Amino acid sequence: MDLTALIPFIAIIAFATYVQTITGFALGMIVMGAVTTFELVPIAFTSVVISVVTFINGAVALKGNFQAVDVKRVIITCSAMFPAILGGLLVLDYMTESLNSLLQILLGLTIIVAGLMIMLKPEPMAKPSGVLTFASSGAAAGFLAGLFSMAGPPLVYLFYRQPFELKTIRLCLLSIFLLSAVGRTTIVGAQGGLTIEMGVFSLVCLPIVTLFTWIGKKYPPKVSPNTLRRMAFFLLIVIGVSLVVKNL
Repeated sequence: MDLTALIPFIAIIAFATYVQTITGFALGMIVMGAVTTFELVPIAFTSVVISVVTFINGAVALKGNFQAVDVKRVIITCSAMFPAILGGLLVLDYMTESLNSLLQILLGLTIIVAGLMIMLKPEPMAKPSGVLTFASSGAAAGFLAGLFSMAGPPLVYLFYRQPFELKTIRLCLLSIFLLSAVGRTTIVGAQGGLTIEMGVFSLVCLPIVTLFTWIGKKYPPKVSPNTLRRMAFFLLIVIGVSLVVKNL
């Protein structure tokens, strides 16, 4: 990978890491959407790097905060997510070879829907959702994680409806994303899909991810959660529409 791709990729990684640290979501959507829009590297390559970055971001963000995680619901969600990751990877392999433009349109539409879901403000439920709801959301998230390394949309919508503290919601999401990253990378490695270039590039990104995760924890923006949602919504809609229009 030459510097013309490496430098903007790192800049996107840094920005997306900061956003995910302060919100609990959006890293995969921002990185995958922006990198694909500017055609820096293929989707399959970006997915692997996102998985590694997500793992580091989650590990740093969770340090000293694990006691706030709802472990039971994280386990329920992940139990359904891991098998679905394999399904998403199989679809990615097929579409990358023969339907790449359609794959990018699907990515754009997924990002647009995710942006719209971020702007929804459902009333928190009186009691937590049941096991089946968390498992179903985990399965949908797993498929998207396998396909695009974007497990966020179904999980963000579900967890923000729960009657939990905001910190618990954010850390549960980061925990699940961390585990999905481990699962996805393990499966890709078992399939022989990891390359030396992916590993080297991921290593280059690690200090950037660590730094901007720390910055996000130490210096969150002094804006309201609603403002953060609007900013994320606008960015994701722009990225998603760009991908769809470019490939029509």
